[in-house]
This record gives sequence, C-alpha cells and structure tokens, in this order.
Amino acid sequence: MLKNSKAFTTFSTKDIKITEKFYKDTLGLNVSENKMGLLELELTNCSVLIYPKQDHKPANFTVLNFYVQDIQKEVSSLTKKGVQFEKYDGEIKTDSFGIHKGELGPAIAWFKDPSGNILSLIQEEK
Repeated sequence: MLKNSKAFTTFSTKDIKITEKFYKDTLGLNVSENKMGLLELELTNCSVLIYPKQDHKPANFTVLNFYVQDIQKEVSSLTKKGVQFEKYDGEIKTDSFGIHKGELGPAIAWFKDPSGNILSLIQEEK
C-alpha cells in the first residue's frame, strides 16, 4: 500500500531560531524555513521538518542519524565547534571522545541539538 509513497520525518524544537543556527552553522546543513514557519533540512536521502513546540520535550531516543566516512574526524571537527558528545557506560560504552565501537555494528557517536533531541554519527561501512 505505502511502499511507493514518499516519506519524511519530523521532530520538535523549543526555539526555532537557535535550532536553525545549530543545524546551519554548527552542522553545516542546508536549512530553510518554509511558508508554515517550519525548518526544512535539505539532506541527500530524506526530508526532515523541524517544528516549534512550546512544551517541547526531547525524545529519549535518536531522532536523526548521519552516516560519515570518518567518525573520528567528524567528532573532532564538531567538538571544536562546541558540540558535546554523550558519554555512556555499561552496555553501550563510549570512549573518551564519545564514540561507541561495538563488536556487532558500526562505530556510533551521539550528541544533542540545542533542544535536547538526540542525533548520531554512524561510521559508514566500507
């Protein structure tokens, strides 16, 4: 039924202007504001809309993942721009840079946007 449908994802933010600056200036994405006042992230393989919500509560799961060629390089670059990577202990243990290198999957590093939404970098399999 829906297999030929185009799809997109959305999530909320508490401050649209701060969010726009983060995604544009810090992450280097093409961001535009549409006629409804929503932010549109112009990504290669999917559409993302971010909408303002006064009572925004960030999800406790990853809302957006970015595949990268060199996770160490990207983590270093974003850290220099002020991004703080999450540090986890236990089952999903991260190193001092915030990178999880599991046995069963690719390296992953999680960080949050200004509204607390969880994003990740994932090392692209070669």
